[in-house]
Amino acid sequence: MREILSYSCMVIGIIFWFWGTLPLIGKRSVLFKLHSLSVADTLGSMTIIIGLLIKIPSEWSLLLLAIITLAIWNTVLGYVLAYCSIDGGKND
Repeated sequence: MREILSYSCMVIGIIFWFWGTLPLIGKRSVLFKLHSLSVADTLGSMTIIIGLLIKIPSEWSLLLLAIITLAIWNTVLGYVLAYCSIDGGKND
């Protein structure tokens, strides 16, 4: 049962990854595309790590650290990209 739940989480994570690439095809703004991609990638990666946590519970400390680091890194990167796009690429 743990194997099925673990692999299900991993498959759902991969689906999130592909789902995040779909808005890249549309005609919306670059910020909308980046937001959709980063949210889907973050959720997908976290779901895959949760699947690994179910599969390998002895490594819970490293996997929990990976989830926290992933959440912080993607949030900060999103703010940096948004700030850079507001500037319009102008150098002061």
